[in-house]
Amino acid sequence: MEVVLHFLIVVLILTNLRLLGTSRLIACIRVVSVQGVLLGLLPLLVGTGELTTRLWLLSLLTVLVKGMVFPWLLLRALRTANVHREMEPFVGYSTSLLVGLGLLAGSLWMGGRLPLPVPAPSSLVVPLALFTILTGLFAIVSRRKALTQVLGYLVMENGIYAFGLAFARQEPLLVELGVLLDVFMAVFVMGITIFHINREFDHMDADRLSALKD
Repeated sequence: MEVVLHFLIVVLILTNLRLLGTSRLIACIRVVSVQGVLLGLLPLLVGTGELTTRLWLLSLLTVLVKGMVFPWLLLRALRTANVHREMEPFVGYSTSLLVGLGLLAGSLWMGGRLPLPVPAPSSLVVPLALFTILTGLFAIVSRRKALTQVLGYLVMENGIYAFGLAFARQEPLLVELGVLLDVFMAVFVMGITIFHINREFDHMDADRLSALKD
C-alpha cells in the first residue's frame, strides 16, 4: 500500500509540473482532472485503519466532483470562450518550470522541518500538499487568462485538500462535503464570470480589466 501511495504522490507532483509547462488550456484542464481522480484515491491510502463506508463515500465524491464535474464545467467555459492557448503569460513556460522545480525543492525542505501534531502517513504527503498549494498560487499570479487562473485556484485547493486528508481523517464527513460544495460554487461562479468577460470584451485576459475606466 505504501508503494502505491508513493507512486500516486510522484504522479501528482508531475501533474503540477505539467500544468506549469504547457500553454494548451485543454491539457491544463486534463491535468486538473487527473489530479482530482488521484486525490480521490488518497483517503483510501493515507491511513492504516479499516476502510469504512465514510472513506469510500468521500473518495467517490471527490473523484466525481474534482475529476469530472469541475473539468466538465471548465471545458464548457473553454468552448464558449473559443480560446485554446495561454499565449503571453507573465512568466514564460521554461521559467515557470524552473520556478516549479524551486518550489518543489522548497516544499521538500519545509515538509521535512514542519512540526506536525501527528505523524504523517508518508514523508512525501506534506511536501506534495505544499508544492500543490504553491503551484496553484504561482499559476494564479503568472498567467493572464481568467480560465488559467481558475485552474490555479483549483490546484491550490487540491493542495489544501491533500494536506487536510493527512491529518483530519476523523473529521465528520459533513465538514468535508461542505468544503467540496464551497469549491464547487466558486468554480461555478468563476465559469459564469469567464463567460461574461469573453462576451463583453472578446478576450479572457484578466490583466486587461485594470484598464477599464468608469
